[in-house]
Amino acid sequence: MTRAGFVAIIGAPNAGKSTLVNRLVGSKVSIVTRKVQTTRFPIRGVAVEGEVQMVLVDTPGIFTPRRRLDRAMVRAAWNGAQDADAVVHLVDIEAHELTRSGRPRPADRLAVRDAQAIAKGLAAANRRAVLALNKIDLVQKERLLALTESLFDASIYTEVFMISATGGAGVDDLRHALAEKMPDSPWFYPPDQSADLPVRLLAAEITREKLYLRVHEELPYSAAVETTAFEERADGSVRIEQTVFVERDGQRAIVLGKGGAALKQIGQASRLELGELLDRTVHLFLHVKVKRGWAEDRRLYGEVGLDFDV
Repeated sequence: MTRAGFVAIIGAPNAGKSTLVNRLVGSKVSIVTRKVQTTRFPIRGVAVEGEVQMVLVDTPGIFTPRRRLDRAMVRAAWNGAQDADAVVHLVDIEAHELTRSGRPRPADRLAVRDAQAIAKGLAAANRRAVLALNKIDLVQKERLLALTESLFDASIYTEVFMISATGGAGVDDLRHALAEKMPDSPWFYPPDQSADLPVRLLAAEITREKLYLRVHEELPYSAAVETTAFEERADGSVRIEQTVFVERDGQRAIVLGKGGAALKQIGQASRLELGELLDRTVHLFLHVKVKRGWAEDRRLYGEVGLDFDV
């Protein structure tokens, strides 16, 4: 008898949700960069454990929203949790350790605050979750037990796992436990499918990852990537055209780089990964446009499944 269900992975920005989804699935599904808040809409990865198929919803990070885009992302994250058969609350254990020891970076304080807010939200919704403490490889072993005891609340969490999404430690145990929670059901997707994401969106996400990896120090989150053309050619290759939207002329100059060098590097990195993913030659053409207030564009919200009117 087969089983299948949905698993929502929620957590503060940069807790490692996208990395965990990719580790559970075994292939690249979600954008992974050093910047927080890079997952803008729920991405479904498909993981298999024996006769069980799990559809993993990698939600945006839950944080205190300020802009319309922020509010839409947080709403999408909570909706993913409400509809799932199992919920994983992923917590950055290193951030908690640094905060407790009096050595926090600015992002660590926010991570701790957001994790506490998520726990309160789960309690208020009477939603039980699996607690997964990530980045254990960055914390001294003798500190892990004390941190785990301080974070585990039996009224909210059914169990706790200590993992490293990057290194893989503890992830197999977590996958097995989640599989046990899935209901009897036919599989939702074919056995060889690892993601439920339109290829145009996936291509845009990969380029956006390369963009942030290349200019993460200079560029804030005021950038979006849209696939404007996706053409399969007679020779088996594919021609992809994408537009990078930024909000100011200065940001356009950053993305382009001196003599267009930065954009060229971004395009080369994205082209290589897309070629491996699609198993064909990719001809990628990138353009950079200034579009002030792109985050208020209702059309872009609809394309990525976010609620503009939240």
